[in-house]
Amino acid sequence: MIDLPGRKTVCDKFREGGGRVAAVMPIHYPRELLRAFGVLPIEVWGPPGMDISYSAAHLQPYVCSMVHNMLAFLKSGGLDCADFIVVPHACDSLQGLGSLLLDFVKPKQPVFPMYMPRGRRPEDVEFLASEVERMYEWLSELTGFRPSRELLMESIRKEEEADSMLSRFYEFRTEISLSVRDFYRIIRTRQYLPAEEFIALIKKVMDLYAGDPPEGIPIIMAGIVPEPMDVLDEIQALGGVVVNDDFACCGRRIYPEGKSDDPFVRMAERIVYGPPDVVRGDLIEDRFRYMVDKVKTSGASGVVFYTVKFCEPELFDLPDMRRRLKEAGIPSVHVEVDINDPLSHQTITRIGAFLEVLE
Repeated sequence: MIDLPGRKTVCDKFREGGGRVAAVMPIHYPRELLRAFGVLPIEVWGPPGMDISYSAAHLQPYVCSMVHNMLAFLKSGGLDCADFIVVPHACDSLQGLGSLLLDFVKPKQPVFPMYMPRGRRPEDVEFLASEVERMYEWLSELTGFRPSRELLMESIRKEEEADSMLSRFYEFRTEISLSVRDFYRIIRTRQYLPAEEFIALIKKVMDLYAGDPPEGIPIIMAGIVPEPMDVLDEIQALGGVVVNDDFACCGRRIYPEGKSDDPFVRMAERIVYGPPDVVRGDLIEDRFRYMVDKVKTSGASGVVFYTVKFCEPELFDLPDMRRRLKEAGIPSVHVEVDINDPLSHQTITRIGAFLEVLE
């Protein structure tokens, strides 16, 4: 398997080159704006396996483990290499985390809370464009630099190319000889590699690993994040293969190209018109049609909803989504995990039983 750099290695290398780093919480934010300022976004999806005693004094026990881990990671020094912290309002738990960092558990870095619209109307694009412009002014004040319109558009086009390459990589799944885990390890480098390095990596992998993909019962996974990633090994060992996904950290963020000549509007368009997402208030009907299309185009036999415990946005939609999929003849199963826990035998058994039903 090709050697992949870790987040800390990429962070240190970027800073050594004179750049700055932003620690970015889930889910949606304008990568291109940060890069135009010479700031590399390093996304924080937990990480798993943290000691939540660092966060327990500040968060209720029923707040999802991802948010607990983000705060624990920060308080234990895990974000010391970051110059800025960005907290998008993806859910109530993340909004609460943003408020904590602004008012009560203040880190050494400046914190920017970013608010998301709840729809796909022109008004939603306008609102998000104003949020992007607000971040532009915040970064300008902190850095003393104001990127030109031309520099913003150049950064946007680079990120559009990286998202296009990510989309091609998903389509290339049927022609690439990578294990399920390695395939997703590569996809998840989009969370921290500079766009130009990600594009070069995908081109290299598609050239080196062109061949027959792993065989197995084709499934789609949906949720927030595939953690612990051991689950991907277990699925393959059980005779399954993940042919596509609706993970918030992966497939749900393959953004389209924007249309506007206004860089702030264009950045907003890319997020607003991206794949349907419950955290942006998209209708269940839209998410259902999107999932059915994924199943059809990928040839999947069923869907595994792999949710983080206490993730309310995902859980709210789940019963209706599974009912609609059943009516459409698409089997599904729901598995709930805590990203601090090792992969349980119960989870493995449940997924294995589901794969047996699909055979």
